[in-house]
Amino acid sequence: MKIVVTGGAGFIGSNFIRVVLEERPDWNVVNFDKLTYAGNLENLKDLESDSRYAFVKGDIADRDDVESVLSNDVDAVLNFAAESHVDRSIHDATEFIRANIEGTQKLIDVARQRGIARFLQVSTDEVYGSLGATGKFTEDTPLQPNSPYSASKTAADLLVRAAHHTHGMDTVITRCSNNYGPYQFPEKLIPLMISNALDDKELPVYGDGSNVRDWIYVEDHCRAILAVLEKGGSGEVYNIGSDNEWKNLDIVKLILKELDKPESLIKFVKDRPGHDLRYAIDNAKIEGEIGWKPAISFEEGIARTIRWYLDNREWWDKIKSGAYRDYYETQYGGVGA
Repeated sequence: MKIVVTGGAGFIGSNFIRVVLEERPDWNVVNFDKLTYAGNLENLKDLESDSRYAFVKGDIADRDDVESVLSNDVDAVLNFAAESHVDRSIHDATEFIRANIEGTQKLIDVARQRGIARFLQVSTDEVYGSLGATGKFTEDTPLQPNSPYSASKTAADLLVRAAHHTHGMDTVITRCSNNYGPYQFPEKLIPLMISNALDDKELPVYGDGSNVRDWIYVEDHCRAILAVLEKGGSGEVYNIGSDNEWKNLDIVKLILKELDKPESLIKFVKDRPGHDLRYAIDNAKIEGEIGWKPAISFEEGIARTIRWYLDNREWWDKIKSGAYRDYYETQYGGVGA
């Protein structure tokens, strides 16, 4: 089995590659990544000597790059590559349209041309919009994205759907709740709060911190994707969640408590425009059809995550300073734009 993982130098992609190489020893994995600001090859530095793993620098929105990596011997493409930070999309959505929409279509086109057996699109629960105080997202929930980021992911999902219905491609889409765990870029909530707290810096919280998210440990998400790749029905969508809802403010307070830091570090800031109130995932389909369930409790997962950031300060210090990009220059003679 040979798979191409786009965006494999990012947070979820790099964790997925680790899971695959650990649990599928006869598979070969090609990591295809543009190395934008959130891609970090140091996430996989220890795998560079593994004969089952290869890195190819390239852009999913560049047809020539895609054609160079999607060879006829590839069995599946898993598209993790995406611009994913909501705040950045609010500031300027241009790159989100290019990467998330145009890039997805180019991957679809070349995968179909090369006869690649399966195309898996890694999406997000944000395509469904916002929930009120009750209810959960199912795969039949109408798509109602509320940010430029989620709108671009919705468009990508619809292109994947169209490829299945128009061209008969074997496609599958996964939509997951908020991830946390090792190697997450520290602009995201949990690693930002951990790293700021360790440096005794203010912890910025949008609005009053009442926005609710369903948090899943990244390894659980990765194993769900692997299960869907192997067992998911063609043309189907599978929601992935952990039935683990937390208000943002409560997450921040928990992190401060675990690090023995004062709540006086919390600073409430102006709320994000169009900030969705609540996300929650109904796992019934993936549990019933595929048999996947999350295995790691939030108590265990957040403890692992905090410990990882404590033990890997050099990793996130390099990111916050920008020095991590020097590694690309040394190893590959340049970095992504």
